[in-house]
Amino acid sequence: MYADFDAEQRFKQAWRAVDIARPVRFSLFTFGETVLPYYLVCGERDDASSVSVTQGDVRINRPMIITPDSDHPQFQNFFDNPEEEGVVQFLLARSARFSNLKFEKRSESRRVVSGGMHDTIKQLNQKLDDEEEDRTAILVAPPKWRNVAVFRYVAERVMESAPDNVQELRERGFLP
Repeated sequence: MYADFDAEQRFKQAWRAVDIARPVRFSLFTFGETVLPYYLVCGERDDASSVSVTQGDVRINRPMIITPDSDHPQFQNFFDNPEEEGVVQFLLARSARFSNLKFEKRSESRRVVSGGMHDTIKQLNQKLDDEEEDRTAILVAPPKWRNVAVFRYVAERVMESAPDNVQELRERGFLP
């Protein structure tokens, strides 16, 4: 009983510590691979003199055939430590929307930039606006929870896409 309480507390702490500063609004593909690009800004606090910025993406695939081996989600290159993985497992144990999905996180580059978190986010937002880029998110997290931030981004996209994906399955005759 206390273990469940501790897991819930760790989950809440991690979930509150991360943020999606620039969300995106598009549904995952019902068939095929979806690529979710992001910038991840990590720092301990906003008044720090430097933060790290990682550019990466997550690729999400749905199996074409569901077998007993594909009935649970698969995460490649996601978690650096058991604490992060435990936080995510807490959510996965309570949601069916992730079953049979395959997630692969790819980090392309990480750099340290001078300036606070607020200024860095502002500059990234301006860069994406100038490029008219509406499919790249900006995520914010303390270094300890950087992978939880990426997972939160992915989780929100999966959950928000589910109704559109079900509708497309119905339109194509896969569901009554």
